Amino acid sequence: MDDAGEQGDDRIREPAGRERREWREDREVSTKPGDGTLSRAEATRDATTRQWDVITPGATRIGRAENPEDDPGERIRRLHDEQHPAMQGHAERMHRLDKARITQALCNALDLTPWERDRVLGIVTGIDLTAFGSQRAIPKVALVVIRHVVDAERRRFLGLDDEERLAALSPDEMASLYDLFSSITDESHFQRLLEVYDLDTTAVNRLERVLDAQLDEQDLHGAVLGRSPYRDPNLTSVLGD
Repeated sequence: MDDAGEQGDDRIREPAGRERREWREDREVSTKPGDGTLSRAEATRDATTRQWDVITPGATRIGRAENPEDDPGERIRRLHDEQHPAMQGHAERMHRLDKARITQALCNALDLTPWERDRVLGIVTGIDLTAFGSQRAIPKVALVVIRHVVDAERRRFLGLDDEERLAALSPDEMASLYDLFSSITDESHFQRLLEVYDLDTTAVNRLERVLDAQLDEQDLHGAVLGRSPYRDPNLTSVLGD
């Protein structure tokens, strides 16, 4: 009895399974990289039929004049000029986010410590890039800031900026101490990034001088994104800041 029931179920499922198999065999599916579920011919026909995109009556054309004589209106003009409360400072905020995003990607690629990364981000997001002239691209400035911060932290760790300590050392001890210091510029990964962004030694040194001047002018020597290691955030500041 059970065998007969199973055979009946197989006969019921067989047509549906056969149809699915035939459908899969007849269907032309491209499995090449970048292809979707449509075959190349079907995708071409679809694109040809629709041309660029579906045009709907509800599509908006905010601020786009139909002809040169049309005036988009004072409200739209204020929106484009970021004078509307909803758009005020939008470009500046996006620029700051771009600086933070690109800089953090470079910091991650160079395997910086969290403290070094936050110091670099604090400087890059706060500095005015216009002072760097034609070399003001975010990756170029970020790489120079990374070199400045990492080398400064390594010197601080070794005590190379402590003049009193260095004065007490003998010439041999001082030479041994300086031998322990290694600049990030000497690392191959950093050198490859400099080559990618077309930065030679002359350009890096020039940007370093501009950076030093901007750190003094904009008071960014102690800039850190989000935190400071010298103050407990749970305690009220004595100075009230």
